[in-house]
Amino acid sequence: MRNNVSRGDLDTLIDHLKGDDPKLTHGPNVERFEQEWSSWLGKSRSVMVNSGSSANDLTLLALKYVHGTGEVIVSPLGWVSDIAAILHANCKPVFVDIDLDTLAPSAGAIENRVTNQTRAAILVHVLGLPALKPDHVEFFTSNPQVKLIEDVCEAHGAKVGTHRAGSIGWVSNFSFYYAHHLTTVEGGMVCTDDPKVYETVRMLRSHGLVREVSDGPTRNSIVSSHPDLNSEFIFEYFGHNMRPTEIQGILGLAQLARLDQNNLARTRNFTKFLNQLDNETFLTDFALEGSSNYAFILVLRDKDFEKRDKIEQVMRDNLIEFRRGLSGGGNQTRQPYLQREFPDLDPTKFPNAEHVHNFGWYIGNYPDLDPNDIDWLCEVLNS
Repeated sequence: MRNNVSRGDLDTLIDHLKGDDPKLTHGPNVERFEQEWSSWLGKSRSVMVNSGSSANDLTLLALKYVHGTGEVIVSPLGWVSDIAAILHANCKPVFVDIDLDTLAPSAGAIENRVTNQTRAAILVHVLGLPALKPDHVEFFTSNPQVKLIEDVCEAHGAKVGTHRAGSIGWVSNFSFYYAHHLTTVEGGMVCTDDPKVYETVRMLRSHGLVREVSDGPTRNSIVSSHPDLNSEFIFEYFGHNMRPTEIQGILGLAQLARLDQNNLARTRNFTKFLNQLDNETFLTDFALEGSSNYAFILVLRDKDFEKRDKIEQVMRDNLIEFRRGLSGGGNQTRQPYLQREFPDLDPTKFPNAEHVHNFGWYIGNYPDLDPNDIDWLCEVLNS
């Protein structure tokens, strides 16, 4: 993988640091980035936080405080923080397997797991492949009691029809980690059209402080109900310190200006990669419409451990960096934290997640990747 921070990004940051008494903690550049991100995405409200994992945590806590605890449907293929956030909010994860063309659960699979305890479903747009299809949208529209949470941490700029991924759900979460489409080195965003969720997340981001509420009447109402407390130090929730810095806001603004252009380059790279792969050996028939990949997806068709080990050795010998298991290391139900929480959980009940756990990898993809390197990479893999 290559650093996605340009010399121009750093120069912008240096200009800020050279100013008279530059503000470094959360301030106007963060707020401007929140506003510009909302406009780019198509959501009315965004709250920047210090990581995508924090975005997940605050979203599930907002679900808890606004709609109560219960079950949350989620795929076993995703980052640990999706499931950790469910557990942190005292909710119960309910796992559904993925389809191999989208690396996400179908609408039917989700519908089959809904009970009267279901509060939400988290759909992860894995490695830039849009998880939402028209039947998903129809299901969530017809079942408003099941809140759709979009994890778009790996899919900035992906499209679901004419809408950007992350603009459809009740809440959507983004990560601005080092390797992602847009990076603030560390950072994340919670996006929503729900004003109550927005104000709740703003408080939770900063220790639960009521002074973080942006809506005057709402803030004044809470303050007036606690006349014994200093209005600057009323803690509505036992929240967290998940605030970002001005440095992250400045980097986000600089990167957003070229995000769409960079995504086009990544998509061209990924298309070139898939078109040259041996499609008898590797899966190449992913649902690519609207995709926005930041990494090459590589999955064996066959369940062949010997072939898998040979491929990994060839990649190591050729200094090709890779991660087995695709997003988050594969089937999360095999991880010790879940096995400890749910000792009866059987990973083999999710055969498609198991397949990519054992026979899937991702390889770095970045905007200035040399096309000749893609040719060479495919030759090595096909050999």
